[in-house]
Amino acid sequence: MDTILNRYESGGAGPKYRAVAGAIRSAVEEGALAVGDRLPPVRELAWSLGITPGTVARAYTILTDEGALRAEVGRGTFVADPEARVPALDAKWQRHNTPEETDQVRLLSPRLPDMGQVSMIQDALRRLAERPALNLLNYPSREGFEPARRAVMGWLKGTPLGSLDNEDIVLSHGGQSGISLVMQAVLRGPRPVVLLEELTYVGFRRAAELLRAEVVSVPMDAQGIVPDALEALVRKHGAQLLCTSPEMHNPTGLFTPLERRREIAEVARRTGLQILEDDCYRVGRARELAYRALLPEQSWYVSSISKTITPALRIGFAIAPQGRRADLRRVAEHGFFGLARPLADLTEDILTRGETPEIMTRVRDELERYIRVAVNVLGTHDLVWREDMPFLWLQLPAGWRAGAFCQAAEAQGVQVRSADEFALRDGFAPHAVRIAVNAQVTLASFEAAVWRLRGLLDNPPEQISV
Repeated sequence: MDTILNRYESGGAGPKYRAVAGAIRSAVEEGALAVGDRLPPVRELAWSLGITPGTVARAYTILTDEGALRAEVGRGTFVADPEARVPALDAKWQRHNTPEETDQVRLLSPRLPDMGQVSMIQDALRRLAERPALNLLNYPSREGFEPARRAVMGWLKGTPLGSLDNEDIVLSHGGQSGISLVMQAVLRGPRPVVLLEELTYVGFRRAAELLRAEVVSVPMDAQGIVPDALEALVRKHGAQLLCTSPEMHNPTGLFTPLERRREIAEVARRTGLQILEDDCYRVGRARELAYRALLPEQSWYVSSISKTITPALRIGFAIAPQGRRADLRRVAEHGFFGLARPLADLTEDILTRGETPEIMTRVRDELERYIRVAVNVLGTHDLVWREDMPFLWLQLPAGWRAGAFCQAAEAQGVQVRSADEFALRDGFAPHAVRIAVNAQVTLASFEAAVWRLRGLLDNPPEQISV
């Protein structure tokens, strides 16, 4: 501690976090801090220096980005070995956009870093202009979209979806469009019933309500949907469709293990219930069989490139169960004739490029850096996280209500999403918030924002000050 204190100039020119970083950097260069030495915890150093934890956190992040320090989840921050520093990205795949340094940080929805995909998309658009002229004159066709559908199959390689043919795939305008297509293909009658998890992605509810469907919530436990409760609700309401996200549940981060999936699939088999699996938030490898593999004639699958490459292009896809491809295709063709042909060609180009898997890996790795920072700051609280999950789920301590916490956070320049937004209108919502990763701000800005959340968590409004 004294090593840093003796070198810190509190009254110097420039931001205080740069003064802290300079003091640590000097200590390392002079040998007062050696490779492997553990730095003081952020809050302890901040108290000793008489500054905020966010200021110290920003200094640590700057030095970590430089390679002078290394952070380890749950252990702390250490002086890095200069010989072990991670090499910079190849020049060809340098960021096209620099992350923003800001005190106003939106953590409402995941925001991806640019790890080369912007340059790749720009090049793909240039190549698009060289496609045959007739692609820009004629209506899109099922035959013309086959290369794009095959590209999607390649992109999904490794996802356990069961038997799959490119004809089972329909391209959509993002995952939300895919959800709407499936509901239009499945729901029948004047007032169909759709079952949703008691905390769920709000897009399910909105799509169902657009189709004048009634939505009913299904109880959950630590493994996901409760099978007995599901069967009772199917029989009570005559429900036609269940919407679920078993791989990476939005917003809780919950994972449904294989045995529970088998039980849910068996309920659907007995009752004739259709299952829609939304896999849009998964950015790593699938951990278990999809419902389409467990229940091939009743399960639909939706995903997109929004959380792995970019949401800007609105490229998604829906996959029909065995025997239902014509129903799904008919909805798309009768609704909007399918995607614009240039967008389908762009999908093919992006998903078949040799560099795409490497860019996706870089995106995941960068998101993981932000996740680790958040866990280091918030890990003492009731936090659900995974290294391949672009958000965190935080149960609030006693004294905080979700709405009040979100308002207090926004007053400090940080926006997070309340659990209330994921509950049905008459449903129960826990005192919790979802914190999305925003990798379009600097890691220092992100860390400072998370420290402001930590300050609120440590000082709930019902706590009595002494």
